[in-house]
Amino acid sequence: MADTSAPVPAAAPKRAADRKSLRKGLSWRARLAFLIVVTMAMTVVWFTNSLLTERFTENTRTRAQVRLALYSGNMLSELQRASIVPLLLSRDPALIGALNSSDFSQSTQRLISYREEIEAASLMLLDTSGRVVAATDRTLIGSTHRNASYFVEALRASGTVFTTSTLDAGVREFSYTRKIETGGETAGVIVVGVDLKKFESSWAGFSDAVLVTDSEGEIILATESRWRGLTEEEALEVRSAPSAIQRAIQVTADWAALPIGAYLQGEAVMRQEARIPFQGWRMASFTTYAGVRERVNGVIALEIMGFAILLALALYLTTRKAVLRSRFFQRESAELRQLNQDLQREVAERQRAEKHLEVAEQTVAQTSKLAALGEMSAAVSHELNQPLAAMKTYIAGAKLLLNRKRPDEAMSSFHRVDDLIERMGAITKQLKSYARKGEEAVEPLDARASVSTAVALMEPQLRKRDIAITTTLPREAVMVMADRIRLEQVLINLLRNALDATKSIDTPEIRVLLSAGEDAVLTVRDNGAGIEDLDNLFEPFYTTKAPGDGVGLGLAISSSIVNDLGGRLTARNGRDGGAVFEVRLPLLDQVQVAAE
Repeated sequence: MADTSAPVPAAAPKRAADRKSLRKGLSWRARLAFLIVVTMAMTVVWFTNSLLTERFTENTRTRAQVRLALYSGNMLSELQRASIVPLLLSRDPALIGALNSSDFSQSTQRLISYREEIEAASLMLLDTSGRVVAATDRTLIGSTHRNASYFVEALRASGTVFTTSTLDAGVREFSYTRKIETGGETAGVIVVGVDLKKFESSWAGFSDAVLVTDSEGEIILATESRWRGLTEEEALEVRSAPSAIQRAIQVTADWAALPIGAYLQGEAVMRQEARIPFQGWRMASFTTYAGVRERVNGVIALEIMGFAILLALALYLTTRKAVLRSRFFQRESAELRQLNQDLQREVAERQRAEKHLEVAEQTVAQTSKLAALGEMSAAVSHELNQPLAAMKTYIAGAKLLLNRKRPDEAMSSFHRVDDLIERMGAITKQLKSYARKGEEAVEPLDARASVSTAVALMEPQLRKRDIAITTTLPREAVMVMADRIRLEQVLINLLRNALDATKSIDTPEIRVLLSAGEDAVLTVRDNGAGIEDLDNLFEPFYTTKAPGDGVGLGLAISSSIVNDLGGRLTARNGRDGGAVFEVRLPLLDQVQVAAE
């Protein structure tokens, strides 16, 4: 027994030394692993912060730019819509008659009804002495505005004038004014108030701070009421500037190297600026980096949590505390799952934000389309002039025939008047649909019939001007897919422009040629003076006519109609002088092949 028990105590010190050596080896390896993990964590966090900060900042900047473009587009649309109202009201026979007769009993009610239709902020009618004779705000009736800037500038100007005036507390009031003339003499002034303060309320619904400055840099609109009347630099310094210690803390807090545009109330913000194409106005927005920091910190926290798990696992292997480390790992895993769920929710929110961005971009495009609504009121009178002139001629002829006891022939003229009335209704319907997308009333039709109808409608004016018109049509049908009313509308616009272009010509000539090749080509040529500016010819409100003869919408509307029909409207100057307009439309066979 003694022999067998003797080696036991001798082996015990050896096993204890082995365990001590093993603990030393594990301690060295643990330190190295800890150092490697910490180094990796710092490197990954640094690069992740830089990359994600740049990416999320760019996304935030893009959304801010889209919002700014939407804000400026809405404001410009409101200004353009309101700018046409004084011109229309200055030609209102009821208002002119009231100024001439000094009977304003019905003028105020008429202005109130107009305001409800055009959604203006206010309407005022002033006589030549500056006294308010009619207004949507009845409390202003009888007050004198002789020294008001909008009254003085309207009397001096020959057209519509935009003015601003400052009220109490720095609030700006915006208005369009125009003098009303009758018989070459000034009869009064119409004032149309523009409500731009409503945009301040809509801007306040977002986290951005928004301001609008005029050409002199003075703030005229802002989400912060105390900014009005100041420059941008003065507005940003409304609160006292931070001390040197506070700025050092800010620099330390902004270690992510965010592209700081300005400091607003001691906080770094992103500044975006856009130009409003109206009297040198500019719009600026200030967006905080709170969202960028939260998103970046969320990802960094996730990475740090991952490295913390690795460290926990290393400590678990080193200390061999299986149960405690297992519970710790489970707890960390639960937190990691929660973070993953938060990340998934954030990804879903980001996807929704991207969808909202797409909707915003579509809204900007539609806003540009809706800017044409301000042109529609003038376009209605522009498009109905020709049918009205033809109706006048037919009614005069019918009256003459009735006097001569020829009722059957007079009924034919009345039938033509009835057709023209239906045509006017169709034109107004098409003009109303110009500002929205919808189904077009297209159908297979013979382009020769549309040409004949358009020439017939213009025949009274051509005969009155003694213009030689030559119409060349092919013997075979030229079938196209088009809306008959809209196509005839384009042809009448081209004929009317040719008629106006030959006013100064001794022997005016107009040629209309319809041909069919690869496409259906309709050419309208005149021997007038030609076109000076081909680049701006199809722009809205571009016209070379004298004031009162046209508003410059005919060619813009015609080009839009031809584009909607799948064709193209072009213009050039002829070799022998005059202007040449070409309408190209795909033939019916080509449209069917494309559909198949």
